[in-house]
Amino acid sequence: MPSTFTPAETTWLARLGTLRQVVRQEVVATQLSEHLRPGAPRVLDVGCGQGTQALRLARLGYDVTALDSSEKMLAELSRSLADEPAKVRDRVQVVRADATRLAGTFSPGCFDTVLCHGLLMYFPDPGPILTDLARMLAPGGVLSLLVRNADGLAMRSGLLGDWPKALAAFDSPAYGNRLGIPARADRLADLTAALSARGLEVYRWYGVRVFTDTVPDDAPLPAAEELAQILNAETRAGSTDPYRGVAALTHVFARRP
Repeated sequence: MPSTFTPAETTWLARLGTLRQVVRQEVVATQLSEHLRPGAPRVLDVGCGQGTQALRLARLGYDVTALDSSEKMLAELSRSLADEPAKVRDRVQVVRADATRLAGTFSPGCFDTVLCHGLLMYFPDPGPILTDLARMLAPGGVLSLLVRNADGLAMRSGLLGDWPKALAAFDSPAYGNRLGIPARADRLADLTAALSARGLEVYRWYGVRVFTDTVPDDAPLPAAEELAQILNAETRAGSTDPYRGVAALTHVFARRP
């Protein structure tokens, strides 16, 4: 994560078990599972944070390089790894490095799948990091990119009755997120064009958190049956028009031909 995220790390970790965060992680994992290739084991998770997706993939048998610049977030990942069986621990390589230095950290084309979830929003200019993410992919490799949805940026504020923020969202991709950090949203069309310019084809996209984006930050998980219904509804909405177009987050899959 970039240094702008540092003041919010404690808050982020404290909210991991809440409804909003569980919906995000579970829906993303479901969507990701549709695009993983069994014969392509090398995964790079850029801005891995506490490593939720990295651990999931390692349990599935993928060799995961989990990269983040935050000592605190990687310490959380290391604690989680310590509770895993040895075969899972052995599949995860933890790397503390800045996401802007991918080119100097890894050789081009050495990963089959690259994840970059919830990171692009903290970079005023996403171009350089998109270039490096594309360079990391082997031929046929897949990029999983999770961004704040600029096409639906007014939805949260409007549904919460914050009309000044809702109106501002029509004119600017800049916003203040619920962690109190200035951030930036991306439009799908712009992201598709930017990836195309770097040799990547967007072939599938989803929405994430359509119905639960406005629930309180500390909303706890409901009973298992209700949670299953929520996740089912969110997963279906995330792949269905017009719902996915107004989701809080856009999950883009692009591949190198």
